[in-house]
Amino acid sequence: MCTLAFAWQAYDDAPLVVAANRDEAVGRPSSPPAVRGSDPRVLMPRDEEAGGTWLGVNEHRVFVAVTNRESDIEGERSRGLLVTDALEADNADDAIGTVEREVAAREYAGFNLVVADRNECVLLEWDGVLRTHAFDPGTHVVVNAGYDDGTEKSRAVRDTLTGHDSPDAWLETARTALRDHETGACVHRDGFGTRSSSLVTIGADDTVAYEFADGPPCETDYRRVDGQL
Repeated sequence: MCTLAFAWQAYDDAPLVVAANRDEAVGRPSSPPAVRGSDPRVLMPRDEEAGGTWLGVNEHRVFVAVTNRESDIEGERSRGLLVTDALEADNADDAIGTVEREVAAREYAGFNLVVADRNECVLLEWDGVLRTHAFDPGTHVVVNAGYDDGTEKSRAVRDTLTGHDSPDAWLETARTALRDHETGACVHRDGFGTRSSSLVTIGADDTVAYEFADGPPCETDYRRVDGQL
């Protein structure tokens, strides 16, 4: 995944709203979001090559997502499996602990990983050194090369998504932002590009709504995912 935008604690009726595009090799197999596992149950798509995922939310309303990060590190284990490991946690703090233990024990290629629940939202950056950044309430954008004002792409997407007075308005703007080719949110290259797009809302009443476009959002409609946590 290369564009991960989210509004955390920005709206009283939705503690977390997420809009994310996954950029990947065209031939890499994947399956759409579904409720998987039982303890805990997790709503997530799946990378069928390595068995992990790039984004998910579990029955405890812990959200985890990852983007690649430029680094010289060769990973021995898929970053997507690290996401599924973190999604076994009861809360964000435990998920963060899982990531910290894993990078100390095994080799992973560089990543930016976001963990959020109702109480905290944290970015873990790994390029051989693990750094953590706690987000304040508001809209944030993480891309491969950085976050928020750190890159032209993340700054442009964040500016577009900031200042909306409801989660519905935020999501409607996000649909347009994720189709944008000028910012690089939607990518089309030879053998590589935006493979799917996700819109996730966790409500104040703990309801989870997931809309998924199984293809680049510039040419693929979002469909609501069946199945409840």
